[in-house]
Amino acid sequence: MRSDDAADAETEARHRRAADSGDAASMSVLGSLLLRRGDLDSAEPYLRGATAEGDRAAANNLGVLLHQRGYADEAAGWWRIAAVAGSAAAAHALGRHYRERGDEPAAEYWLRQSAEQGHALGAYALADLLEHRSDVGAERWLRAAAEQGHREAAYRLARLIDQRGEREGEPDIAVEAEPDTEARSAEAEQWYRQAAARGHRRAALHLGAILEKRGELKEAGRWYLTSAKDGEAKAACALGFLLKDAGDEESAAVWWLRAAQDGDGNAANALGALHAARGETQTAERWYRAAMDAGDDNGAYNLALLCAAQERTAQAEQWYRRAAYAGHREAANALAVLLLQAGDATGAEPWFSKAAEAGSVDAAFNLGILFASRDEDRAALKWYERAAAAGHTEAALQVGMALLRDGEEAAAERHLRCAAGGGSAEAAFRLATVLDARQPPPGAPVLGEPVAEKTECEEWYERAAAQGHRRAQVRVGMLAAARGDQEGAARWYREAAEAGSRNGAFNLGLLLAREGREREAALWWTRAANAGHGRAALRLALLAARCGELAEGQRWCARAVELGPAEVAERAARLREALHQELTA
Repeated sequence: MRSDDAADAETEARHRRAADSGDAASMSVLGSLLLRRGDLDSAEPYLRGATAEGDRAAANNLGVLLHQRGYADEAAGWWRIAAVAGSAAAAHALGRHYRERGDEPAAEYWLRQSAEQGHALGAYALADLLEHRSDVGAERWLRAAAEQGHREAAYRLARLIDQRGEREGEPDIAVEAEPDTEARSAEAEQWYRQAAARGHRRAALHLGAILEKRGELKEAGRWYLTSAKDGEAKAACALGFLLKDAGDEESAAVWWLRAAQDGDGNAANALGALHAARGETQTAERWYRAAMDAGDDNGAYNLALLCAAQERTAQAEQWYRRAAYAGHREAANALAVLLLQAGDATGAEPWFSKAAEAGSVDAAFNLGILFASRDEDRAALKWYERAAAAGHTEAALQVGMALLRDGEEAAAERHLRCAAGGGSAEAAFRLATVLDARQPPPGAPVLGEPVAEKTECEEWYERAAAQGHRRAQVRVGMLAAARGDQEGAARWYREAAEAGSRNGAFNLGLLLAREGREREAALWWTRAANAGHGRAALRLALLAARCGELAEGQRWCARAVELGPAEVAERAARLREALHQELTA
């Protein structure tokens, strides 16, 4: 069986014999073959001979040959002859020639001639020209080229469909209609997949990202790998993150290294974070600097965080400033915090403002704190509201508390619910108190009446208590005691007391005293009294008097008078006088 090379050689020899005998078709074929081989000198006479016989393919190829030799005008002349004769390839070449010369009307005319004949390259070139002018017709021709298998057209069509749904900026190409979001995503994926299958590495990257977002991590990894192997640094970086999430940190580092060496700042940052987590701070710093060199502002920010963790405050400020001046909003917020901690509130404020205006939720909240510290409540509320609207839990709490102070209970409740739902124990407690205040006072228990279900306010008290909120723990204990659940009440009072709540310690003492455990009760009352609880001091005074310890009783009476409130102080004063009379009798 003859080899392919032998068959090609025989075909060429046959066309050469025919061409030398004056056959125009063979001259055209042989000229084209020699042109593709790069043998321009041998190709030209055959192409000219075929062109003289009216062969339009030869005229087009002669134009290509002359263009390669630098004779652009003569090439255009032959392309025109071929295009007029109906050559779509020549019309495409002529259109590109005019576009290179800046003659867009002529370029559009000839590219349209080519595209309308079904020439994929002509359709793509026409779409590119129309895109440059933001013409809505660009999409039609991108689609036409993509449907004929043009991979770059398929990729750009996918990008166009993706961008149609974006609202943060203008799309690259003007569009006519907006399909359903789900259908748009499916169509974009289809074109990314077509381009990726034809070896388009950026299409493979985008396809991987779509699949990753959808949770199809195995297939996403395959496309990232394909793209990364073709030299796409972003795909190598994304593959690294997939591997890290899968627990394969070593393989992740390999791909991050490859991406970082190709100039990907995100990968350099990832390597920096990896080494920082291992305590290899010098290596981490080197990669953060590499990220900066790659134009990634996160490099400076991460380097600042590294310096701050090492208490190198001056260097941290330097890198925060660099990132902040480059527009890194979280760096601006961190710089402001650093300045505020150093006592420079004046210097901190503009950085908080810059970060907040750029969208930093933390900066908006911090700005609220700054204004509140100056008693500028209106300005503080403005920034708290902005942070709360973006989902900041503590900001929602502050807005809720401000509205409560202003008597706007319904609006306050909405914000407190948001903050409590976000995990704020203080918000849960405050919400519970709002709901509690609306409840009618409990009536006397009726014998045989079933125990009522927990109210919503009790559920919020319990949520706050479970998070360690001492006042909520005391309140839950009181509610349990009211239901007759002495064991539950004691547990919550004890938790609050051990966390430092003087009310918890006092109430726990009351429970223990009712059970006859006065010695243990006295320990908790002592703790409460030492923390400033006047009623606890009075209880200790009464206990001492009952035990005949008159001097000790007088001492606790004096403490109760000092601590108050007025009713307690009055009772303590009378008891102290009675004890004094007893001692001096």
